[in-house]
Amino acid sequence: MRQKFDPRDIPPFPTLQFERDLWQAGKALVAGLDEAGRGALAGPLCAAVVVLPSGVTNLEGLLRGVRDSKQMSAREREKAAGAIRELAVDIAVGWCGPEEIDELGMGKAGKLVFQRALQGLSAAPEHLLIDYFALPGLTIGQTPLVKGDQRCLSIACASVIAKTTRDALMRGAALNHPGYGFEENKGYGTWQHRQALLALGPCPLHRKSFRLLGE
Repeated sequence: MRQKFDPRDIPPFPTLQFERDLWQAGKALVAGLDEAGRGALAGPLCAAVVVLPSGVTNLEGLLRGVRDSKQMSAREREKAAGAIRELAVDIAVGWCGPEEIDELGMGKAGKLVFQRALQGLSAAPEHLLIDYFALPGLTIGQTPLVKGDQRCLSIACASVIAKTTRDALMRGAALNHPGYGFEENKGYGTWQHRQALLALGPCPLHRKSFRLLGE
C-alpha cells in the first residue's frame, strides 16, 4: 500500500529512514528502484535497481548530494554515479526499447523494465522501495513511495544510475542518428528536437505512439 505523507515533510536530501527500518527488521538486501526516459520522445526507457550496504557508517554522508536526478546537474549526476557504484552492494539496469513502448504502452512498459532490472541482480532482494507504484506479480515485499526519489536514498541512487546510464546511451545514439541533438536533449521534446523532427521526420529511435510534434 502506498504510504501517505505530508509534502512539507520532504527532507532537504533523501535519507535512509526507510532502509534502516527494514534493516532493523532483518532484511539486509533492500533495493531501491527508479527509471529514466518516461517522458522522452525518442530512445528507450531505462530502469535501475540499487542495493545499498546496511553496515557502512555515515553512508548518508558518503552519498551527500544524491537526490532526484532531475534536480541535479549533469556533472553532479556523473560524480554521484561514481560514488554509488563504489559503495553499492549490487546494481543492475533494465531496458525497454521504443518499439516495445509503442506496442505495450508506457504503463506496461514501465513495469516490465523494472522486472528486467531486478533480473540483473546477483542476489534476489528481500524488499523493494519503489518511486510511486508497486510491481504486480512479485512475492517480494515492496513499499511504493510518493516522491520516493526525494525521500529515500536508495531510490534516489537508482534515479541517478538510470539517468546517467540512459544519457550515455543517447549520446552514443547521436552518432548513428545525427541531426536530432540526442547528445544534448537525450530524446526529450526540446524546441530544437521538435524542429529537427519537422525537418527530418522520425528515426527508428522515436516512439511512434507518442505525439512527436505535439499535434
